[in-house]
Amino acid sequence: MAKQRRYIFAPVALVLFGIVAILLLTIPTEDLAEPPECMYGIVLDAGSSHTAMYIYKWPADKQNGTGVVTQHSECHPKGGGISSYVGQQGAAGRSLQVCLDQAMQDIPRARHHLTPVYLGATAGMRLLNISSPVQSAQVLQEVGYKIQSYPFNYQGAAILSGQEEGAYGWVTVNYLLENFIKYGFVGRWLSPGRQTVGALDFGGASTQITFVTKDEVEDESDRVKLRLYGHDYSLYTHSFLCYGRDQVLKRLLAHLVTTQGHTGTVAHPCFPAGYIVTMKLGTLFDSPCTVAQTPSYSYNPQAALSVKGTGDYDHCLGNITEIFSFHSCPFSQCSFDKVFQPNVSGSFMAFSAFFYIHQFLQTTTGIPVTTPAQLEEAAHSICNMSINEMLVLAPDQEPRLQDFCAASVFTKVLFTRGYGFDEISFPHISFQKKAGDASVGWALGYMLSLSSLLPGESVGLRKALKPGAWAALLFLLVLLPATALMYVSLQACRRKKKGSSDTAS
Repeated sequence: MAKQRRYIFAPVALVLFGIVAILLLTIPTEDLAEPPECMYGIVLDAGSSHTAMYIYKWPADKQNGTGVVTQHSECHPKGGGISSYVGQQGAAGRSLQVCLDQAMQDIPRARHHLTPVYLGATAGMRLLNISSPVQSAQVLQEVGYKIQSYPFNYQGAAILSGQEEGAYGWVTVNYLLENFIKYGFVGRWLSPGRQTVGALDFGGASTQITFVTKDEVEDESDRVKLRLYGHDYSLYTHSFLCYGRDQVLKRLLAHLVTTQGHTGTVAHPCFPAGYIVTMKLGTLFDSPCTVAQTPSYSYNPQAALSVKGTGDYDHCLGNITEIFSFHSCPFSQCSFDKVFQPNVSGSFMAFSAFFYIHQFLQTTTGIPVTTPAQLEEAAHSICNMSINEMLVLAPDQEPRLQDFCAASVFTKVLFTRGYGFDEISFPHISFQKKAGDASVGWALGYMLSLSSLLPGESVGLRKALKPGAWAALLFLLVLLPATALMYVSLQACRRKKKGSSDTAS
């Protein structure tokens, strides 16, 4: 009986030994040594309403690799965007100090001088550059001085165009979703064969739509061609300046002041009933987005304006619709404001403020908001709530509660009537804040492009094993089954012979 156990155990042990050998061979040689040091990169997203810092990292031995960049950490300082510090000497630079100090801790000291820092400013600075190019240049100079006082590799501060913001956001979304390239089980980078996803961004001063289209883009300024990982992409992208959340709210109130007459009190149909706020009249018309609406008579920017919420969905919808222009189109088709747009196609990811609006509607009303009808139902429900009712349902959102009705109705008009999403295409929009462990926005795409971590050529073979290891692995895979089979056959013959000899005796 003991001998039989040995006969059974021997081939099993042989097979187990082979499996262990195979597993050891499949561990890349670089994993057996010390792990490679990481390289780091910093992007400061200088938006219109706030600045955010993102730190990314990737293995140092894969400078031109793909699919390896991950988000290491992020920082969101208090205060407004850098454009809000105009006229305050050094304030724009000081607003970045908390995050830059955090970067000193998050990144190993030995890597500080190798870490590139990029600052990209978006629509808030685009507006400031329109109204005062001199002040815009001063703000960028101030933040540059501040960043250069740290031991990082400063790469400059720039104002992104709307087209760049849209394209970089699209790159980020599809990079994080691994729609460009994916590391395969067989040890090489593969094209997953997936369709790309369109990007819908909603910032404080502008909103962007970007997606791949096979249709002709009739306005050349809205077309971007990219070659990534051996594939060509033809993008439609457009940025609508003055259609960001903060500027829309300002434009809406300026519109109400204009249409209701220049008086000390204005009824606001998008503000909840019971909500009252007082402000200086001049704060409405200090933006390039509203300056054209400035009253031409008896205008005193220091005059007090009392705004009273009435909570009326239909009147809110009517006033917000008047912000858009759907009247004429110089192309075969347009979204709004005479801007060409091909038909939306494929899936989309909506992020930034779109995510927070969608989340608020879902959690407050309990409506899934996966169709245009549900979006309208949820917006209608929010707009007809009083401020007290909203406070009961969402007390943590108190500073922003009064704006959700207008933001929701704006999203409805923009998506359905502006961009043309319908009952079929709207369910293909995913509202997300992050993809994997990284925040969604233009920052990652910006750094990938500027740091050459996003090659345009086809990605070559990246084997996890060296050729000798592959040969040994194949040899073992053939040898083990054959050896086990021979061993079992030999033992069977021995048992048969022994059985015959026992019978003869």
